[in-house]
Amino acid sequence: MPEKAFSVCIKDSVFIDPTSGSGSLLINIGKSVAKYMGNSDKIKYYAQELKENTYNLTRMNLIMRGINHYNIVTRNGDTLEDDWPYFEESDPIGTYNPLYVDAVVSNPPYSQHWNPSDKESDPRYKDYGLAPKGKADYAFLLHDLYHVKPDGIMTIVLPHGVLFRGGEEGEIRKNLIENNKIDAIIGLPANIFFGTGIPTIIMVLKQKRSNTDVLIIDASKGFEKAGKNNKLRACDIKRIVDVVTQRISVEKFSRVVSRDEIRKNDYNLNIPRYVDSSEKPESWDIYTSMFGGIPASEVDELAAYWSAFPNLKKALFADDSAAYWHFNTDDIKNAVIEHTDIQSFEQKFKTAFEGFEEFLYNELIAGMESINVSRKENELAEKIFESLDGIPLVDKYEAYQILDDAWLNIAVDLEIIQTEGFESTKKVDPNMIVKKKDGKDIEVQDGWVGRVIPFELVQERFLHDALAQQKANENRLAEIASEYESLLDELPEEEKDKDFVNDDKTAFVPAAVKKAIKENEVEPEVLEILKKYDALNTEEKTLKKKVKEEAAELQMKTKKAIEELTDNQVKELLKLKWITPILSGLFELPKKIVNEFVLKLNALAKKYETTFFEVEEQIRETESSLCAMLDELTGNEFDMKGIAELKKLLGGE
Repeated sequence: MPEKAFSVCIKDSVFIDPTSGSGSLLINIGKSVAKYMGNSDKIKYYAQELKENTYNLTRMNLIMRGINHYNIVTRNGDTLEDDWPYFEESDPIGTYNPLYVDAVVSNPPYSQHWNPSDKESDPRYKDYGLAPKGKADYAFLLHDLYHVKPDGIMTIVLPHGVLFRGGEEGEIRKNLIENNKIDAIIGLPANIFFGTGIPTIIMVLKQKRSNTDVLIIDASKGFEKAGKNNKLRACDIKRIVDVVTQRISVEKFSRVVSRDEIRKNDYNLNIPRYVDSSEKPESWDIYTSMFGGIPASEVDELAAYWSAFPNLKKALFADDSAAYWHFNTDDIKNAVIEHTDIQSFEQKFKTAFEGFEEFLYNELIAGMESINVSRKENELAEKIFESLDGIPLVDKYEAYQILDDAWLNIAVDLEIIQTEGFESTKKVDPNMIVKKKDGKDIEVQDGWVGRVIPFELVQERFLHDALAQQKANENRLAEIASEYESLLDELPEEEKDKDFVNDDKTAFVPAAVKKAIKENEVEPEVLEILKKYDALNTEEKTLKKKVKEEAAELQMKTKKAIEELTDNQVKELLKLKWITPILSGLFELPKKIVNEFVLKLNALAKKYETTFFEVEEQIRETESSLCAMLDELTGNEFDMKGIAELKKLLGGE
């Protein structure tokens, strides 16, 4: 997300993170900006961290990422107490000479206690005010802003409270708005940062801006689950970046807010005041609930689909009146899929991507050794967006996610090829795994893996028969396991206490089964079950040995096949690995849209399928049936009095 936000800093960039932690923010920003600069050695990193152990982690991570030592300046200190950079440790006051940088990034501790005493004249705070001692959020922000060059930029992660809390923070917020420093506010999903589940924002500030409005984005709904945390997907980041760089208002996502409107709201920047990203609550039409049909207003809520499929509405609905309609088909799915509007939509999508396979081949494979890996993904994304222009309903960011998912592998492969040469595609490496030995973890080899070309791809393309045989044997092993369970279920319960079934009664005991067969002292039907198990067990042992041998043989055949690939075969396999997943994903998008549309239509039909009148009729029928059954009951005097009272409640006499 930050790379385009920092595209202003393309030349001789200097970055600061005054609360650096592990240094990950600086590293990611550096990598992103290096894409546009083409020379990462022009980036200088300044970092300050209060805690000594994480300060050491900052230094270690910067070095380990290949950043030259002369581009790293770090300090273990308190950012709020000792403004830095820059001063000499021996004479902080006499040598103070503030450094102004192209970009500041920070994710400071939220609502930290600090000491604002005697800081009224501190140049970092004097023009805006002092943050309250119980919440240092704005103290960190103002420190960052102070060190930004006139044409620089800063981003800071903060809790939502900084947007609406009053008192000293309200005054600072007002001064920032009136001095035209706040450029954008981006609301993030909850639980995306390690160690805290609270929702946060990114605030973007600049020293000089040509506009006076504020871009407010609610990106809290776009994420995926990653274990216990939430995670921004590539498509979520791309959507945010595009809105920030284009500075546009998008319904339920972003809005460009004027300074006058912010003034009218008393400088309250709480995101829901300006961007409503909430879903419309479901409502129920009273008339339709009683008499049936479909409210025309709810049909019209699918307006985006009717615009894309202009003739489909008339094919699906008959209008009883201007306000209420009904479906004229019971098979909504087939009626939709077979309609010419849907077929035209799918064909239009295919036409938009005609020649795209050849385009990808030329872009990725024909020039693989000279591609600018850092920039190529964005170039391909622009081509996809261009192709989707004019195609309704398709979310271009969903298409971008398909590209990015594939790009994770493509980028790694391209770096290997560009670093080691084309011949690296014909190399295999030992597959090293960790195993326990004598209570210790040791690394051992478990077969081979292709350095670039996956074994599975080679097997599917060139060793299909051997692969099919191996899979058939593995499937048979799975079937045998299932047959074991069936035989155990067939065994009479009293027989499961015998020695040929384990203590948990979950499996046969092979040796005991053989003994029971030999002694022949069980019932004939039990003996038949045991013989079937014994035969399966023998087959399983033979198959397991065979599968192991065939797997080893297939591994060596695959290794040899990779090492002997021709250049054209390599390109064919790279096409299957890189290009086919992108195309397959893209061409699934129209089908996904149609399927989602069908689900919405079916949900609408089911919603009003049963009227309240019909529910009432069903209740009456059930009560009548129950009363009739009660009439057949007999009992003592008290039972019969209870039954009589129940019949009254049910409407019977």
